[in-house]
Amino acid sequence: MFQNLVTRAISTALLAAGLLGAAVVQAQDAACPVHYVGGRAPQIVNPRLAQQTRPLCFNVFGVMHSGVTRTPLWSAEHLRAGNIEAAQDLSREDSFHAESRLPPAQRAELADYARSGFDRGHMAPNGDMPDRGSQRDSFSLANIVPQDGENNRHVWAAIEGAVRKMAKKEGDLYVITGPAFLGTNLRQVGKVLVPSHLYKVVYSPRQKAGAAWFIENQADAKPNVIPINELERIVGINLLPALGERDKERMLRLPKIRDNTGGRKRGGRD
Repeated sequence: MFQNLVTRAISTALLAAGLLGAAVVQAQDAACPVHYVGGRAPQIVNPRLAQQTRPLCFNVFGVMHSGVTRTPLWSAEHLRAGNIEAAQDLSREDSFHAESRLPPAQRAELADYARSGFDRGHMAPNGDMPDRGSQRDSFSLANIVPQDGENNRHVWAAIEGAVRKMAKKEGDLYVITGPAFLGTNLRQVGKVLVPSHLYKVVYSPRQKAGAAWFIENQADAKPNVIPINELERIVGINLLPALGERDKERMLRLPKIRDNTGGRKRGGRD
């Protein structure tokens, strides 16, 4: 069932974005190599996604920002157990802000999200940030997408919590989180494009295996666990170019996600 849905989604996305026969567009590997497996940033396969892109380096995560969607295309972390432990002792201080390093004509503003009905959903989570400076970085709108509030506060919160538990156990993980814009009826809040889906890639250097959660940006959505290379075909990005195809097929066992219904993230939005 899910495979059929994915196949239809891929077909729609390819027809809408002209992915068939597209050349690979290389992201700037020099930008934030410490956050990526093998020091290699993802490669944008769909050239339309590469329009008005700009890499942004932060202390503990890196972003590829799109001036077309006015969101990140991805946020990447080399998530270490020590950072998670430090983050647990850090109280949350919301400080959402427009990213001053981006041109005004390409960036999201706070006004875009005002009364939109969507949460400002973190891609690199606030809960992963080990210090005040990194926490403030995570509230840059360059790291934010319009996310369904119920999705953000419950099932997505559970996914983020599961990744933190895995990082403690594994010692470190490489994590790439991003939006997908599939189909032809995408919505906007202000000038910001609302993703149809969200994903989170997790790669364990210790196990030399990875997998991804892929979920619709809806209140009642259930996450699916899929191989990395399958996700890459869906989103039009080579997310882990340092790995070969066989490496990407080696599935990491991801925890079963239980909806965090009744729970709430600190501050209600992450």
